[in-house]
Amino acid sequence: MTDDKNATNKRGGTGAASADVLGANTEIGRKLRQYYEGLVSEEVPDRFALLLQQLEEVESTRKPE
Repeated sequence: MTDDKNATNKRGGTGAASADVLGANTEIGRKLRQYYEGLVSEEVPDRFALLLQQLEEVESTRKPE
């Protein structure tokens, strides 16, 4: 049973061993996640939101082909 657990960790399963296998990629992934979360949490500028609203209105009044 121990051999199965070690094999899972070497293939990238959960646990401390999987983090060691990824090395620098773990840090890169963490930084990318922080950057993405920062972008997602930003508010949409008023001008852009207005343009999106106008686009939705035009599309809703347009007849399907």
